[in-house]
Amino acid sequence: RNFKWLSELGGERYCSEMIRFILIQNRAGKTRLAKWYMHFDDDEKQRLIEEVHALVTVRDAKHTNFVAFRNFKIVYRRYAGLYFCFCMDLEDNNLGYLEAIHNFVEVLNEFFSNVCELDLVFNFYKVYAVVDEMFLAGEIRETSQSKVLTQLRYLNTLE
Repeated sequence: RNFKWLSELGGERYCSEMIRFILIQNRAGKTRLAKWYMHFDDDEKQRLIEEVHALVTVRDAKHTNFVAFRNFKIVYRRYAGLYFCFCMDLEDNNLGYLEAIHNFVEVLNEFFSNVCELDLVFNFYKVYAVVDEMFLAGEIRETSQSKVLTQLRYLNTLE
């Protein structure tokens, strides 16, 4: 891959073509997971969380699941009362990341045997383990559900 170095946020240099952050939020705006692959201070993180929630929750179901956001775009999907949001570069593949979200949700569903919001709340450390198995440094690490689930089951035996 050819990586381009851009300086768009606060003069920092960062590599393009990657996930910037992952958010899982409910309809009320409670963040159930936040994984950051780019440095933001705490105040900026809170602003981003609020802005993304305000952006995706008001969109009608007939609209696409891609929306421009600052110098990036948000790709999101709603499952029951949860919004799974990925922030990425404008030139990244929308459908690829939409599929990655769906794959992530399927792994969560299999791992927690019919996942619900409370599983994310009370087993947040396991959800972060799933994220870390599937995504690494803002890149898709593994797409095979069976490989991810095998590794997660092994990690569960170590508890």
